[in-house]
Amino acid sequence: MKRLWILFTIAALAWAQTPPPAQKKARDLKYEKGPEPITPASTGVTIPRSYALIIGVGDYQNLPASAKLEFAERDAEAIYSVLISPEGGNFRSENVRKLTGARATLANLQKEIDGWLPGVAKADDRVLVYFAGHGFVDPHSGKAYLAPYDLDPKNIARTGYAMDQLGQVIGSKVQAKWKVLLTDSCHSGAISPEQGEVVNRSLLDLNRSMFSMTASRARERSFESKDWGGGHGIFTYYVVRGMEGYADASKDGIVTADELAEYVRSNVREATKGQQNPTSDKGNFDAQMLLAFNPTGTSPGEAPAPKFGTWVLEANMDNVEVFVDGKSVGTVSKGTPLRLPGLPPGAHSVKGVRMGYEPDGPREETVYPGQESTVSIKISIPRRRTKAALDSLEKGLEYYNKGTPENYKKAAIELKTAVAADPQFSQAWLYLGRVQRDLFEVEEAEKSFRKALEIDPDYLEARATFGGLLLDNGSYDESIRQLNQVVQRDKKQATAWYLLAQAQRIKELYPQSIESARQAITLAPQNADAYFWLAESQRMSGQYAPSVESYQQYLALSDFDAKLAGKLNYYVLGYLAGIGKKKRAAQRDVWADLRSMAYFGLCDCERKRENFEAAIGYCQRALRYDPQDPYSHYVLALSYARSAQKKESVELYAAALKHFRRMLDLNPDLTESDYAKKNVQAIEAALR
Repeated sequence: MKRLWILFTIAALAWAQTPPPAQKKARDLKYEKGPEPITPASTGVTIPRSYALIIGVGDYQNLPASAKLEFAERDAEAIYSVLISPEGGNFRSENVRKLTGARATLANLQKEIDGWLPGVAKADDRVLVYFAGHGFVDPHSGKAYLAPYDLDPKNIARTGYAMDQLGQVIGSKVQAKWKVLLTDSCHSGAISPEQGEVVNRSLLDLNRSMFSMTASRARERSFESKDWGGGHGIFTYYVVRGMEGYADASKDGIVTADELAEYVRSNVREATKGQQNPTSDKGNFDAQMLLAFNPTGTSPGEAPAPKFGTWVLEANMDNVEVFVDGKSVGTVSKGTPLRLPGLPPGAHSVKGVRMGYEPDGPREETVYPGQESTVSIKISIPRRRTKAALDSLEKGLEYYNKGTPENYKKAAIELKTAVAADPQFSQAWLYLGRVQRDLFEVEEAEKSFRKALEIDPDYLEARATFGGLLLDNGSYDESIRQLNQVVQRDKKQATAWYLLAQAQRIKELYPQSIESARQAITLAPQNADAYFWLAESQRMSGQYAPSVESYQQYLALSDFDAKLAGKLNYYVLGYLAGIGKKKRAAQRDVWADLRSMAYFGLCDCERKRENFEAAIGYCQRALRYDPQDPYSHYVLALSYARSAQKKESVELYAAALKHFRRMLDLNPDLTESDYAKKNVQAIEAALR
């Protein structure tokens, strides 16, 4: 018997001590990680692998209310959106980390700046750090500091992030060919002009090998206002606009460091009448470094003139979304105009849309250099639906709600009749897309969703549904972009939040996934799937005890009669979620899959907490739902083996041997299979 314990300790526990990465790739739902660097098709432009850290703090823990920044966190969200956009920074979403509000603590800043960025960036990469918040000067040393959320103004040196440390890390420890630092830290009313001079000078003197741009120059303050895109810091407003393509002076589709600096500097100076002047480092950086790329090879609008113009958009109704040159620039409400500065002079198309009404436009309006002009949006004509279209929609919904393949086919016929009778019927297009999705007609479903959004771009339900389709088909980055747009427009969209949590979980953005799942749970406490994705991300973050609680909450909330599963539309009601398995017409399978995975998650958590008996019970439950899952057999075998070691039980080793063998029968090619084979050999030899 002693020989048995020795052999198994050598072979079986190798996996437990150093878990191989393959488990993360399969049972942990990691599906793909596309090639880097990116070379957009037919462009010849290579975008390096890119990493970014975005920090935005408005309401500080220890600062008075008078120091609160209204739009700093909104600025951070805007930078995040433009960085991950394919018509902007082209950063992969999993490579962009965001610390806003209470998450932007000193400890987290140190973790990401001092640890993550130097650890991931390589010599040919691109790295960007953005900060929106306050900067302070330590009165004892005269050194400048960025202010994290938990800064103590009475002890700046110990609770702030030193700017010379920032320069040392990014300039020397981060190995990247292109390094970018964008800071907006000298806001009105927070520090004196003398302190502002120290802060700005410190930022510009950090390191001469990076492109550094600050919101203002020495002794100046930076401003934020609702006048800039509905509410932004003026510096960030123009940074985002520039990266969207407006800074592309050469019209080659590329926004370089020099182009962005000139665009932001000239527009901020013009808009503030010289009170604020962004400043960029003229050091040893590559002026042609690529900061943004528009794959179409063109930037929006006409060629810029020496001076840019401003539109003031007004509307006769509330919640009118405005599009300029085909891009959404925000919403306008009656009595609350939207100011849109920084537009290139010349002709531009403008269109106003509001759900349920005919759009105003698109039509051409002129931007005059150096002038501010008003553009009025008039929404007045309700969309009139024909009786035939309405009747067909009603019949289509009746069939659709029955939730069977045959009824889906009948629903599709009725909904196609509805859109034929009224091609501008966005609701009919939405439900046609849902029916096509459930019939596995993925390409047609995508066309229908896009048609619904073309008609009503502010149709958030359609956009959330479209994001769910993209998620289910593996287009995770585009799904995140669509869902992020929904929750930025309406933070009460619970379905979009939990779908976003799922997409972020798959992309290994665990902190963001946890935050999104909690948002969904706050809005819809009975949404079972939000607890599932919360549990998954907690488990992958090593938060095993909270993960166990979240899995159990998911199982309790999803413990409904399985016969109901086919009647629940998981995109609309938010109870069921796609996990890349094309079984939309068989919702019962999705329900069983998720319960199996929840029990697997519980098993894995309890194994890692060394609660082996509980782990064994949970893995056994997982196998009831999915007897063919090799990972459940494998983790069950490990749990039996570890329990056998503690109890010195031959019977438990025999049980472990059984499940190792079963795992190998199901899939002998997994990375874990090598460990399973060694364990089988060791146990068989000892038992003989």
